[in-house]
Amino acid sequence: MKVNDKGIYIDGIDKKILRALMEDARTPILEIARNVGISGAAIHQRLKKLEKSGLLAGSKFIINPKVLGYTTMAFVGVYLDKAVSNPEAVKQLQRVPEVIECHYTTGEWSIFIKILSKDNEHLMHLLNTEIQGIKGVSRTETFISLQQQINRQIKV
Repeated sequence: MKVNDKGIYIDGIDKKILRALMEDARTPILEIARNVGISGAAIHQRLKKLEKSGLLAGSKFIINPKVLGYTTMAFVGVYLDKAVSNPEAVKQLQRVPEVIECHYTTGEWSIFIKILSKDNEHLMHLLNTEIQGIKGVSRTETFISLQQQINRQIKV
């Protein structure tokens, strides 16, 4: 399977390795090797190739925000008064730890952000004080997530 124009190819074995690690990045290499039917060294070589190609962008532990008390997720469309305000607004948004994603978008909003907050009161504080206080932000439009229905990566 060709992955991109750089000529990066992944085969069925690569896919099995990727699927195992996407399921649980802590799966031991030797366990994957046994399941795939190749040596642990071959798994390491293939992972190095995939890393070097840019297909793998690292690994990380995922923290459950609810355990830390962050129970409200919201998506916020941010309207900027001028397009030139975008870099400075993003710089200011990076300083707000509860902003966990920020996207430059087409459509009505200049920026679309994802926020985790402890509750609606905390969210209101973030919107009124932290986000709407940023120079260049003219207004926001907020959508509170009631429940995340799908959470996945792209399929390989």
